[in-house]
Amino acid sequence: MQHKILIVDDDPKIVDLVQAYLEKEGYQTLSAFDGETALKMVRENRPDLVILDVMLPRMGGFDVCRILRSESRVPVIMLTARDDEPDKVIGLELGADDYITKPFSTRELVARVKAVIRRTGGEPAQEDKLQVGDLTIDFERFEARLGSQVLDLTPTEFRLLQAMARSPGRVFTRMQLLDAVQGFSFEGYERSIDTHIKNLRRKLEPDPKNPTYILTVFGVGYKFTGDGRA
Repeated sequence: MQHKILIVDDDPKIVDLVQAYLEKEGYQTLSAFDGETALKMVRENRPDLVILDVMLPRMGGFDVCRILRSESRVPVIMLTARDDEPDKVIGLELGADDYITKPFSTRELVARVKAVIRRTGGEPAQEDKLQVGDLTIDFERFEARLGSQVLDLTPTEFRLLQAMARSPGRVFTRMQLLDAVQGFSFEGYERSIDTHIKNLRRKLEPDPKNPTYILTVFGVGYKFTGDGRA
């Protein structure tokens, strides 16, 4: 299967460079140079992944990401010239799956694309479903339900839930969770796991301030309870 990737950047040289490297790796590529066109292309072409620049004309990348997350679960890698932690946090809170800063290594970008593609469209799950209290995780459908309600999880949030739910009671460090969802570890992005966990709890827990499914193990990381009780 040839995966389709949409590259969104207002710099044609960057678009051409990224296209060349991705196509060399066997991916099909599409391109857009502004936010409004990017949204239209996602709706019409249904790409498997979007590489999205933050600074775009007509509509900024954060706004594009926000709209995408309201309409789709397509994975998003944010691309920015600003190595600013608040920007990264904003992107992750909006549902971006990864973040890379310009100037970037094309090899690193390709590696991250492969990791996202692998975790969102890779091997089938070892078991189809897991039931924990009111929570049902359908690994094959890439879906989680709380009672009868389908949870609107991003791909990264689902992968985090999946990684922990497969080993209930096990304590995961942030680096282990980062490796599970990214496919490889980058120490500088370790704290991004906290943002994803916060977003996941907000969608999953009846009371996010007193979680019963995903517990914090202070000084270590997080664990998933096997019975839905703290």
